[in-house]
Amino acid sequence: MAVRPSRKPPQNPFLTTTTPDELPPAQRLAYDIVAERRDLTPSVERIMNAGLSEDDTVGALTLFQSALGDPGDRNRDPRVAIAAYGGPISADQPPTAT
Repeated sequence: MAVRPSRKPPQNPFLTTTTPDELPPAQRLAYDIVAERRDLTPSVERIMNAGLSEDDTVGALTLFQSALGDPGDRNRDPRVAIAAYGGPISADQPPTAT
């Protein structure tokens, strides 16, 4: 009997590591955000899986993390933080501020 390959993508390393010491910068920042606020895992995963470069991922995560203290900051929406670093804009991307 043939085994079907899983369609589920592999988990990001920040979700599976026991210690963040050896993670690259973006994974480390993602780990820190999720360690503090587990409820943000879907938003952090969205940024991590956006296809940005390592530096741009760090930038988007930093925008997102900084926005958490300000309810009016648009970067609380991970799609906005991704778009700020040139990430792909999807059909559910909110309009940018004018």
